[in-house]
This record gives sequence, structure tokens and C-alpha cells, in this order.
Amino acid sequence: MTRQRYPETFKIEAVKQVTERGRPVADVARALGVSSHSLYAWLKQYGKPTDQQHEESALQAEIRRLKAELRQVTEEPQHFKGGRRVLCQRVKERYAFITSRLDRYSVVALCQTLGVHRSGFYAWLKQPASPRQQEDERLTRLVKQSWLESGAVYGYRKIHRDLRDLGEACGKHRVAKLMKREGLRSQTGYQRRKGHYGGKSMQTAPNTLARQFKVPAPNISWVTDITYIRTQEGWLYLAVVLDLFSRQIVGWAMKSRMTADLAVDALLMAVWRRKPKQPVLVHSDQGSQFTGGEWQDFLKAHNLSCSMSRRGNCHDNAVAESFFQLLKRERIKRRIYATRDEARSDVFDYIEMFYNPIRRHGSNDGLSPVEFERQFIFQQQSV
Repeated sequence: MTRQRYPETFKIEAVKQVTERGRPVADVARALGVSSHSLYAWLKQYGKPTDQQHEESALQAEIRRLKAELRQVTEEPQHFKGGRRVLCQRVKERYAFITSRLDRYSVVALCQTLGVHRSGFYAWLKQPASPRQQEDERLTRLVKQSWLESGAVYGYRKIHRDLRDLGEACGKHRVAKLMKREGLRSQTGYQRRKGHYGGKSMQTAPNTLARQFKVPAPNISWVTDITYIRTQEGWLYLAVVLDLFSRQIVGWAMKSRMTADLAVDALLMAVWRRKPKQPVLVHSDQGSQFTGGEWQDFLKAHNLSCSMSRRGNCHDNAVAESFFQLLKRERIKRRIYATRDEARSDVFDYIEMFYNPIRRHGSNDGLSPVEFERQFIFQQQSV
């Protein structure tokens, strides 16, 4: 079997998952589908010097101390998010809310904000919980764990699937009720910014894909597109290649300028990782990055067929658009990036550590893209 190749940017971001985010090598390697040996080699090549790591650890510890002092000074007068809704509920429900927030706020601040007496709260704490309450508390911990592991984006349906996979027997409505009580919400959509994307095309192609977004196997049809990410340094442009079979992102590239090689680099990663043995249909819009000679030459050199959306019709490339909406809704719109490098690392984390290996997808019967393909390959080998 031919060994997979990865671009340098992929290796650097993989190393950052270990050196900057503190994830175990085995976990990162498993999520990325690479061997631990390869990741250790990348760490040796791209890892930071030990003294620099120590300096960063000291800085992070200082930041934590400053945040703790700031929280001590500012938490008393603030009305924390979610408190107003609880003010309209019964006293016992306010007590339950206080219990769920003790990791972030003091009892004094919580009781004062919610209008209850500390003595009443402490008396309530001493009361034995009913079996139903105990079960709700246990399920709530599992619900929170699933919600946090999703990056705080899952709604009650996906969390219910997670609980069901763990062998828990509870209904969707109970999960929804527990989430509402804890103030856990899924991320909802946003409206894309309107704009004019004019300009003359060069080498266009017919819409061969024709919105056939369901395909029977991997490496039959890929879709690609480019989006922009705002940072305090300026724009960062992201190109992705998505396999329509599992909705897996098989290639990506990020640059500070929207150039033709941005799209080609993403497609090159897809070819390196997938190594298709048959011609693949690659669908894009009619942007200049896809109608230029560099893109067309790459397609021909790698036995890839070209398909393009009709001009001005974004629905012809709806799956790629949908992924960008997910990315922005679940990650980008919830961050402020100081630098392009910070944004690049976070996008890598979303795609390679969450979306591909973990995030449940409705088109995959609730399975992640990686798991959906794994089960398909297993079934094919069993026949």
C-alpha cells in the first residue's frame, strides 16, 4: 500500500495539537488517521525548543492567575448569562441553577443575583435527592460532556444519539429539558453576507454534477469552494475539497491571498490523501481560481473531470456552501482571531480533530464522515 503524503502545513498544525493544545500524541494520530511514529517524527522536525515551551508554560500560568484575580473583582456586580431566565422560575429551580454554576461563581454572587437566601440554599443542599433527581443529575453530566466535546454546538438530537450510543435509555424530550435547564444551546445558522461576485470567466465547464449530491462510494464526486476568515491581521482564505459520499473534508489549504494556487493546493492534498484509482468528478463554481489555466492543467494531469456551477447559482454547489456555514456557525463566528496563524490552527482543529472524525452528520445516518467511510469499507470487504 502506498504511503500517504501530507503537505508541510498539515504537519505543522498536527504538531501544534500536541505542543500548544496539550493533546496526547496517540489521540491526535488516531483523529488524523496517521501513525504515532509519523507524528513523533513531525514533532522532532517541527516541534518547538524545550526552553521556549517552558517560557510559554510560565506565561500561560500567569494568564490564569490574572484571570482568577479579574473574576474575583468583577463577578459580584455582573448579571451572568442565563440568570434572568431563572429569575422567573421556582425557588428549587433557582437552587439547581446555582449548583450548576458553582464552578464559575461564588455562592454569594449567585444567591444575590437570583434573589434567594444562602441559608435556604444550604438547607436545600442537605435534603436527600429523589431517585428521579439523581438520575437527572447523572444524565446532565453526560449531556454536558457530549455538548462540550462537540465544541458547544450540538443540539438535543445529536446529544441524544451520543447517549444512545453509550447505552442510555432516555427520550429526546428529556435531553432537551435537561439542556434547557442548564442553558445549553446548539448553534443556529446565520445569513451569509450578500455581495457581488462578478468578473469574466476563462475556461468554464458544464454542470456535470447537476446537484447529484448523493453518491454510492468514496472518490466519485468531490466539491470544492473558497471562503474568507476575518483576523486582526487581515483576511485568511480557506479552500476545501469535500467528498460527497461521506461529506469528509479530504483536502484544504489556507493563504493570506485568494490566488489560483490556493485552490490547487487544496486539491493536491485531496489527491495525496485519497489516491483515487478512477477518474473523480471535481465540481466548483466559476470563480477565477477554478477557470484559470493552472487549475485546468492540474485536473488533466491527475485524471480528474471538471464540473462547474451555472454562473451565479450557488445552489449548484450547496454542499460546499453548507460546510462553510457549519464552520462559521460552530467555530469562526464564536472566535476573535488576533493573527492568521491563530485562525489557521483553529480551522485545522475544527476540520481534522472534530468535523472529520467526530461530528455527527445527518447525511451519514448520524455518523461522522470518518466512521461512515470506515463502516462502508468494512461492509465492502465482508462481501
